Amino acid sequence: MVKPGHTPIPRYRRQSGPAILDQGFRPFFLFAALYAAIAMSGWLHMLLAGGLPPTLFGPIGWHAHEMLYGFVMAVVAGFLLTAIPNWTGRMPLQGLPLAGLVCLWLAGRVAVSSSAYIGALPAALVDLAFPLVFVAIVLREIVSGRNWRNLPMVAALLALTLGNALMHLEAAGWTSLSGRFGGAGARLGLGVMVMLISLIGGRIVPSFTRNWLVKRGSAALPAGFGTVDRLALGATGLAALVFVLAPASAMLAILAALAALLQLVRLSRWQGWRTGPEPLVLVLHAAYLWLPLGFALLAGSVVWPALLPPAAAIHAFAAGAIGTMTVAVMTRATLGHTGRTLMADRATCLIYAALFIAAFFRIAASLWPAFMLRFFEVSGVFWTAAFLGFAIVYGRYLIRPRPRTSS
Repeated sequence: MVKPGHTPIPRYRRQSGPAILDQGFRPFFLFAALYAAIAMSGWLHMLLAGGLPPTLFGPIGWHAHEMLYGFVMAVVAGFLLTAIPNWTGRMPLQGLPLAGLVCLWLAGRVAVSSSAYIGALPAALVDLAFPLVFVAIVLREIVSGRNWRNLPMVAALLALTLGNALMHLEAAGWTSLSGRFGGAGARLGLGVMVMLISLIGGRIVPSFTRNWLVKRGSAALPAGFGTVDRLALGATGLAALVFVLAPASAMLAILAALAALLQLVRLSRWQGWRTGPEPLVLVLHAAYLWLPLGFALLAGSVVWPALLPPAAAIHAFAAGAIGTMTVAVMTRATLGHTGRTLMADRATCLIYAALFIAAFFRIAASLWPAFMLRFFEVSGVFWTAAFLGFAIVYGRYLIRPRPRTSS
């Protein structure tokens, strides 16, 4: 029986096509992982051998765009298409409609990397088709299911779409909104993703931790949502807003330092140190830890730009928080929704370790310019290995039907 105020979770039905089109996380997680590895390999090739795909984006712009609005958007799509049926009680997007959405995302990747051939406007229209259609799908599901509490997700997706459009405008030379922390489009995408990790991570990290600790009979459980969480979210939102609109402002240093402190206190209340025996839970805490570290580096880069370059903070958020949290969520969701045991095996632990090494060396490359290229190589190799590892280890679960359970 469904509790009052709770939406019933639908029973997933098998559609007639391949299993990879049963649920949104299947194609989008697999293609996101493959593209994260491909795009990083391409970025390394540009750095070491020169050359660039026929795109209007510069090397740094192409790298930032394809990581934020290519790789990360695919992960967001996979996560939301899987979570929304649990929010609304409606059946998930499946079969041909899901395949069509995946094709829109793939078309965007081709359009961006060939924009010098097809032109700025056609490339932008093709690339923006995916987020716009995706926003429409999410809005339809939330309205149809009357799940108003998750309506802010539509605003977040619209902000990501705006950031994507701004990067196209900047690449075409139609506007210039660059600053110490890159263009406005990239800053907006990064700021929204940091906020989403703070919001969604603030739900799932303590929730999954509580479930795991309860099963082990622990009396010490994560603290419930309260004043500390509200203050952390408020400071994070303000810091992200100033980061996007006024990245040179001294106010950014104050807000970022406050966000770092509050996020660290927030994380400390979730009992993460008790989850060491299960890496599948521990990695969520470790991934979230990149948020306060990123804000601390962001504050420092405003006050001491020569000592702490902006790229260190950017990659604490991008390679650290976003990279590791996406894989933490992808591994757990894949295991859970394909009927596997929620336990990290040795291969999964190696994937997690590779991502942390990649993030560490990418930040180190910003802090020690003398070793920049060598650290770029190390970071890129470990990042590529991590996502290829996910595609190999978890791809077999994503392309196969969920095992039948005997009643």
